[in-house]
Amino acid sequence: MLLQLLIVTGANAAEPAKASLLEQRALEWPEWSLPAPLPRPKARQDLIYPDWFAGDWEVQSDTVNRDGSIIESEPPLLHRARFQRNRAGQLVGDRPFNATAIGKALLGDKLLSVEQDPERVNRQLARLSGDVLLETSVIGRREAVVPTDNGREAFLSDELVLQIVHGPGAPRLSRIETLTRYEQCDAKICADQRQVSYGAPGLQTDQTLAGRSSRFRLVLTRLPQGRAD
Repeated sequence: MLLQLLIVTGANAAEPAKASLLEQRALEWPEWSLPAPLPRPKARQDLIYPDWFAGDWEVQSDTVNRDGSIIESEPPLLHRARFQRNRAGQLVGDRPFNATAIGKALLGDKLLSVEQDPERVNRQLARLSGDVLLETSVIGRREAVVPTDNGREAFLSDELVLQIVHGPGAPRLSRIETLTRYEQCDAKICADQRQVSYGAPGLQTDQTLAGRSSRFRLVLTRLPQGRAD
């Protein structure tokens, strides 16, 4: 799991092709030797979610084995998430809120604050205790909506994130690819998330992350209005 946050443009001829790429990528996990060749988002190009994400949610994330079975020795991670309309009326994640919620669940009091870059929606700065700054930028993204057997739709997103840890000594870099498939499960949202960490070629790499693969099962339960704080 990493400190990051957690473009649907409607059906078109490119959508099945994008979905096929993402579904094939999921099948290849964890044998991802290199990051997927994902398009780089523009400075103000956010990840846009389907309408069924709207609102505030409680998220439970369980670490699972390669076959999808829950690892009982790993306690679930619990945090809140929020999705709201931007000025263009598109549904996006509330990045500062979501990053703070995940960061607090992972790091507790070690997380001091999260700042959103006002010029780049895909870049956040997290200030940690010990004079450490974690810079997180989305440098690649692909997404698609696909139909499911139950007549609803699934949302797939694949994001490549560059993380830079600034602190004592040289900056430490890592690239983290996260592919998530979300589906509507009655009133909830269920997700299968697959992740691999890569080094940064030619640069100081965070060896604690490089080459690590993880898989998570997420369940989002909608909160009553006003309960996400």
